[in-house]
Amino acid sequence: MIFEADTSTGKTFDVLLVAVILLSIVVVLLDSVPSMVGRFGRPLNVMEWTFTLLFTVEYVARLCCVRHPWRYATSFFGVIDLISVLPTYFALLVPEVSAFLDIRILRLLRIFRIFKLTLYITEYIRLGRALRASGRKILIFLSVVMMAVLILGTVMYVVEGPENGFTSIPMAMYWATVTMTTVGYGDLTPQTTLGRFIASFMMLLGWGVLAVPTGIVTAEMTSQRMNWKPTTRTCPSCLSEGHEPEAKFCKDCGEPLPAYEYDTS
Repeated sequence: MIFEADTSTGKTFDVLLVAVILLSIVVVLLDSVPSMVGRFGRPLNVMEWTFTLLFTVEYVARLCCVRHPWRYATSFFGVIDLISVLPTYFALLVPEVSAFLDIRILRLLRIFRIFKLTLYITEYIRLGRALRASGRKILIFLSVVMMAVLILGTVMYVVEGPENGFTSIPMAMYWATVTMTTVGYGDLTPQTTLGRFIASFMMLLGWGVLAVPTGIVTAEMTSQRMNWKPTTRTCPSCLSEGHEPEAKFCKDCGEPLPAYEYDTS
């Protein structure tokens, strides 16, 4: 029921789960408004603990449903499910931590599976594969960018000096990062002619730099060919999603899959 949204009971469970997540987020938002806390502080607190207990029970149930609980616990949704309940318990010691409960919004990513939005599931899987395939290229690209930030930041530290606000190389690297990403906060600006020339060069360089990761991922997505239509079937062993209805075994770990149930409602 929990991992098979294609079934009638599974879809009902997931739809109710989305509704509860939305309500819990509303409670978190209201709990940050002083006037609402003054008027409805106790009801909001009771509702928050109710939602937390429900999500805790759900998390434990998901651990019990899979063959390898540790794999689920360390998966993306497993980590998000855990983080969605921890702040309430930590808030007993540090009240400010409760504000992080709005991370539950990430649990709404399940909505793409719940309503059988196959097109979105396909694009989600394609994007995920493209990002994994591009990981090394992006890492190398970021390494080159960090080198450029270090070198140009050091140059600006030497050119401008502490008297113009560049008090250290890390401070100059901060300026180089802001400049290269074309953010331009304006809290630190070059005063010399040479410094302004370097800043102009970095701004122009930033335009090209920002386009590189997009090109890498786009190239990977273009090279992929996905002619199959995935379902929301999830392997209870490795949590891999998107198996075909006729599949008998998991395409990733080889474990037998539960029989696929069609929604007849």
